[in-house]
Amino acid sequence: MSATIFGPRIMLIGGGSIGRAPEVLGKLGVTKPLIVSDPFMVSSGLIAALTAPLEEAGIAYGVFSDTVPDPTTTVVEAGAVAFKEGGYDGLIGFGGGSPMDTAKAMNILAAHGGRMRDYKVPNGVDTAAAPLLCIPTTAGTGSEVTRGTVITDVETDEKMLVMCLAGQADAAIVDYELTMKKPFRLTADTGIDSFTHALEAFVSQKRNPYSDSMAIAAMQRIGANLRTACFEPSNREAREQMMLGATQAGMAFSNASVALVHGMSRPIGAHFHVPHGLSNAMLLPTVTRWSLDAALDRYAEAGRLIGAAERTDPDEAAAGKLLEWLFQINQDLEVPSPPAYGIDEAKWFGLMETMAKQCIASGSHANNPKIPDEATIVELYKQVWGANR
Repeated sequence: MSATIFGPRIMLIGGGSIGRAPEVLGKLGVTKPLIVSDPFMVSSGLIAALTAPLEEAGIAYGVFSDTVPDPTTTVVEAGAVAFKEGGYDGLIGFGGGSPMDTAKAMNILAAHGGRMRDYKVPNGVDTAAAPLLCIPTTAGTGSEVTRGTVITDVETDEKMLVMCLAGQADAAIVDYELTMKKPFRLTADTGIDSFTHALEAFVSQKRNPYSDSMAIAAMQRIGANLRTACFEPSNREAREQMMLGATQAGMAFSNASVALVHGMSRPIGAHFHVPHGLSNAMLLPTVTRWSLDAALDRYAEAGRLIGAAERTDPDEAAAGKLLEWLFQINQDLEVPSPPAYGIDEAKWFGLMETMAKQCIASGSHANNPKIPDEATIVELYKQVWGANR
């Protein structure tokens, strides 16, 4: 079987590489970019890491900073208007997954019009309005290298997955120094998010040798460095390895697809506004436990790759140790259960069937080693509500 592999045309990876942003824009033919970021990056002055080299190179730019943690159709529509009316010839997504996803969606909407729901899976388009450079400031989403963007439809409360060539950034700058001051909670949530990307790509029914190579490398890096990055935030080596691991995990899942964890996670984000990485973390141990027997060899190898299991452990033991590691990492990194996070019990249980339907509509569940029906997904949501072990 053949695999079609997607990725940015240009990637700069390494500490200080953001200083070469003008060079990358030049290669893309961009002379006046619109930077898509968030209010904190602007108010804190962190955006200067990008704007300073642009100004030094004499590059005019605009800033759209009205993004929100879970990008919405309202924000995307406003951003597309700002892009078209400002006479910009390129876009830069600068920040976490939300600004990068917003920039991707703006680029699609500016090119083709209509509504974002027109482009959710299985629909999609191949062309965008302008060259896009993505620069992540967290080690988590991998959005800088993926074809995907996730946008919440404010009219339906659906967290829509858009996965198409038009969502692929033309270039990415992966500079781990941008993550050095990220707080514990953000480091933990984005780190588990990136591990989820790698693990789901590794067990996905759409996996291929290329995606496997990226997933394997990512799991090794993240497994060895996640705790250190969280508890020793100034550890440059751990930060660098986590950033590279997140990008490799992004390459893995963009070319193999995510599975049931992500399918169940998006509705939690849409209805309860739980950050994406955190909702993944809430789900990962329980969903893995349910899926384990359908890809025992793959889960066992994941356990060995992260150092939870020994090379000599048989598959059943190694997969069991992976599961223990997942529950333990959630405990160590203080991942709350849905009730501990403050989610209302009646609302959670009242929305489980709706969330299950939305999970199935996204199609991600069908990539899982074991494919659930709607009733099974509802049962898993029940288990996640009280999950500690």
